[in-house]
Amino acid sequence: MGIIARQSFYNILSILFAFALGGINTIVFYPRVMGPEFHGLIGALLANSNIIQPLFAYGIQFTIIKYYSACTSKREQDNLLVFSILLPLVVILPIVGLVYQYDSISAFVFSEDSPAGDFLFLIFSIATATAYFEIFYSWLRIQKKTVFGNFLKEVYQRVMITVLLTFYFLGWLDFDGFIVALIVGYFLRLLLIVSYALWVYRPEVHFELPENLKVLLRYCSYIFLTGFSASIILDLDKSMIEQLLKPEYVSFYMVAIFIAAVIDAPSRAMVQIVSPMVAEALNTKNSVRLEELLKRSSLNLLLVSGLLFVLITTNLDDIYRLIELLNAQKGYAAGLPIILLISFSKLFSASLGCLNNIITNSEYYRYLLIFSVAAASLAVILNIQFIQSYGFVGAALATLIVVTLFNFLKIVLVYSKFKIHPFGIKSIWVLLLILILYGVFFNINLDFHPILTVTIKATLAGALYLGVSYFLGLSEEVNRVIDRFLKK
Repeated sequence: MGIIARQSFYNILSILFAFALGGINTIVFYPRVMGPEFHGLIGALLANSNIIQPLFAYGIQFTIIKYYSACTSKREQDNLLVFSILLPLVVILPIVGLVYQYDSISAFVFSEDSPAGDFLFLIFSIATATAYFEIFYSWLRIQKKTVFGNFLKEVYQRVMITVLLTFYFLGWLDFDGFIVALIVGYFLRLLLIVSYALWVYRPEVHFELPENLKVLLRYCSYIFLTGFSASIILDLDKSMIEQLLKPEYVSFYMVAIFIAAVIDAPSRAMVQIVSPMVAEALNTKNSVRLEELLKRSSLNLLLVSGLLFVLITTNLDDIYRLIELLNAQKGYAAGLPIILLISFSKLFSASLGCLNNIITNSEYYRYLLIFSVAAASLAVILNIQFIQSYGFVGAALATLIVVTLFNFLKIVLVYSKFKIHPFGIKSIWVLLLILILYGVFFNINLDFHPILTVTIKATLAGALYLGVSYFLGLSEEVNRVIDRFLKK
């Protein structure tokens, strides 16, 4: 196994483990130990940090990856790395200084009733630590040393939360202590990756600006705007719910969002595998191979994500019965419509396969900036309007509309430039399979313990789904996996 394949394998394992642990934290541990109000407040604070993190990093983490190999000498490479440390400081220090100097700035961002405005130190601290973590993670990526960085990115954070929640449960930390420990944990993660990155490669400091400074800043600005827009699309809903409603609604929303996010998990793993193939097909102008990759990835992700969609959406009542039993908390069932709305958006996104990889690896990547800014602007407008009108379900509806339009624009772009699209006749068969099984099992109600009910319905639905898929030959790749399983 080559170094890239081996590290991709380890990275996928890290992602899957982190996803499972994150699920336990979000669905059970957080709500039960801290309660919905404190859980929701922490979620809103981290969402605010995620929103401003792209601003603090200012796109330099991706700029390193793009331009490091283009440097013609070690001195140029070292100057680029040193520049990547200094540039964020030029952004962070004035912004933090202005916010703390003028209360009117924070009052403009946070509503009077929002407790998040009292935790600016946490928001800025975690945003800074995360921004620099991503920068040094990029150092490791260009040196092809990704396993430890990916472990810190995906696993460390979830384990840290589990440990801190345990300390909180045992009474070793109160809420303020939890906040401080959370900040310390993020900076400890930063210290670990900085130490490892400098051990792998230590640049020489020359105090020289890169020769292609204008080019770097132009690309940084593009990445910043794209990333900032993406973070708004992903995290604005939680921030707005906390400000316009109550923190506990953020907790209900986060639990629902995480359950729906399971549908998207296969896509995260596939990106690790397909992206280099897409880049190669584009570089060699192999249009046949590019279309094959797009349609195969689309079909396989739609099939696998469709199975998860059916298993989740047909067991929602019992899943929420189980959640409320585990948490000893009421109110989480109000998030049921949110799961349905977000599940549809996740399924649609999965059905696009490697379409996003095609755009980002092509000369048309700049279109994503226009799409992202437009989508982020729409997200702000819809979240304000819908949350005020429909409560926290309105945030999910806003997300569904924004994601659908965003994905539709990407489909149009790829078709107009490459004359290819993700879907085929088998995609229609998969959709029909999903709809039929959803209709059948959604209306089956068993009066058992929720664990037993979910197990029975999931087993039957999963067996029928995979059986029909195998019989119809919808996916060669999935059929090969089933064949290998049956031979054991």
